Amino acid sequence: MKLCVYGAGGVGGHLAVLLAQSGQAVSVVARGEHLRAIQRDGLSLQGDDGAVVTARLQASDDPRTLGEQDFVLVALKSTALPDLAAGIAPLLGAHTSVVFLQNGIPWWYFQGQGQDQGGDGEGQRLPKLDPDDALRRAIEPRRVLAGITASACTVLGPGRIGVVGGNRPMVLGAPDDRPSEQLDRLERLLLQAGFPVERAGRIRDRIWTKLALNLGSGPLGALAPVSMAKLFAHRACVDARFRIQAEVAAIADAWGCNVRLDFGTQMDFARRSPHVPSIVQDFAAGRRPEVETMFLAPLELARMKGVPTPTLDLLVALACIKAGLEPD
Repeated sequence: MKLCVYGAGGVGGHLAVLLAQSGQAVSVVARGEHLRAIQRDGLSLQGDDGAVVTARLQASDDPRTLGEQDFVLVALKSTALPDLAAGIAPLLGAHTSVVFLQNGIPWWYFQGQGQDQGGDGEGQRLPKLDPDDALRRAIEPRRVLAGITASACTVLGPGRIGVVGGNRPMVLGAPDDRPSEQLDRLERLLLQAGFPVERAGRIRDRIWTKLALNLGSGPLGALAPVSMAKLFAHRACVDARFRIQAEVAAIADAWGCNVRLDFGTQMDFARRSPHVPSIVQDFAAGRRPEVETMFLAPLELARMKGVPTPTLDLLVALACIKAGLEPD
């Protein structure tokens, strides 16, 4: 099988190394010094114990050099998706599937949506997530698959990825929530690479559940860019997280989706975690954060259903001001 990981940052680099180590024909689309390091020295993955695994694989900033693929695994930040829309065509053969691994509300959210999930499906759009329908025009709906990652990954330096806590389960599904041969193939590939896999019959339930976790730490972390352990050592931050997750659950419910989280278990993990969430890393480094998918789209969906979100409204506004962005 030929697999291209489009975006070899923390999550993408982690995937690329383990898939390559399992014997698949893996290539990556990367750029800049990160690309040059991969081409020169390979792509390295460091685990909790300090052990390093290095994969030699084809890497380019030009998808035209990589050829048609069986799967394209998109691990770009959502802010880079316009580049994907412009560049993905050479990777797409007759049966290529494109697996989106972004956090937050995905650009394809209304594709294949059942009536029990609150909308009219294809007639709805979130224009800020896909300006001018560029992604819809570049990638046919039949190709789209969804993946939700949980592994805590960081770019340690050019060509170097770190992962904390090992390979956590990846959730797989499709916009129309139906099983498919391509999902079966992808599950087998990930299992061979050492990733536990969960199949979701209702992928939007899992998207909202992950979003509740992300929003529980992201806006707070944007204002106080520290590890989760340091952030949730403060009772006020724990209380704010509880209110945020209740608001996210209410939005999901209004759209016919369920959020199932054990708050106590989450907080036990967060209070011990040295991890700094990727969006918090972006705020701290002055990079453009994924506010559209992670912060603004959930609030837009809340407004569409008349769901009040006072805690999120305040924290998202402050985070946007800090980043020099206009709150929506």
